[in-house]
Amino acid sequence: MTLRSIQNQPGVAAQRAPETAGFVFNHTMLRVKDSTASLDFYTRVLGFRLIDRRDFPEAGFSLYFLAILPEDASVPEDDAQRRVWIAGIPGVLELTHNHGTEKREGPVYHDGNSDPRGFGHICVSVPDLQAACARFDALQVPYQKRLSDGRMKNIAFIKDPDGYWVEIISNSVRE
Repeated sequence: MTLRSIQNQPGVAAQRAPETAGFVFNHTMLRVKDSTASLDFYTRVLGFRLIDRRDFPEAGFSLYFLAILPEDASVPEDDAQRRVWIAGIPGVLELTHNHGTEKREGPVYHDGNSDPRGFGHICVSVPDLQAACARFDALQVPYQKRLSDGRMKNIAFIKDPDGYWVEIISNSVRE
């Protein structure tokens, strides 16, 4: 399938509206039961960097903004500049923690992958799929699908502390 034929799918606009110039797909939000467990998973296991935190004690929730950034990326220290900077980068993950959910027994949120189905997963691409999965094994990360499972041997799905699926794919031609 060529890019041209993909663009001819029903419902796809023939041209991008000029008014959408500068639009950025900025972030996805996941509700999390235990912010400490989720921050550990996304920063230590997947290499995200915490780039902002917003607390709303009167409303009983906190927001954590994470992104996978180049090592030399500089996050603005000034609050107003950081907000604008975050709003302009793609691929931000917003974790929303409703205070007190960490004390509840069992799952708190629906992962979208059982009935009624809805949200499915987020995806992280890696340069060496085999090495990444070996690392997940060593860290005892739970899998939904290992590379060896099923017919598709070039993707894996791991689970975060809330059971959300994270697809792991290669971003390298050597896989």
